Amino acid sequence: MLSSSPKYSTFHPVSPAGAHLLLALKNKPMITAIVLVKADPKLIPQCAMKIAGIEGVSQVYSVSGEWDLVAIIEVNDYEGVAAVVTEHITSAPGIGSTHTLPASHACSKYYLEHAWDIGLE
Repeated sequence: MLSSSPKYSTFHPVSPAGAHLLLALKNKPMITAIVLVKADPKLIPQCAMKIAGIEGVSQVYSVSGEWDLVAIIEVNDYEGVAAVVTEHITSAPGIGSTHTLPASHACSKYYLEHAWDIGLE
């Protein structure tokens, strides 16, 4: 027997901030990976600029320690991660080596602070 009541009977209006969050989540690529890069110290600025210009790379950070650069990749699938790293990042000037870390879970202060706007508790 079919129920006459809808599965979700409570309507929660969405604020403009919540609508922005929903749109951001809808349009956000599905796969994020962090790429650690070792580069020739003399070529780090050129290497970073080349990597930053690659489609699928959202951010590049210069860091201190064992690695020289950290690149954040946001693409639709794992094949996209592989293509960005093996076909593009490794061709940047001064690249010594890379280490790719696929992200499995993200927690953002922005999303946590605004989650109530879309009815999450």
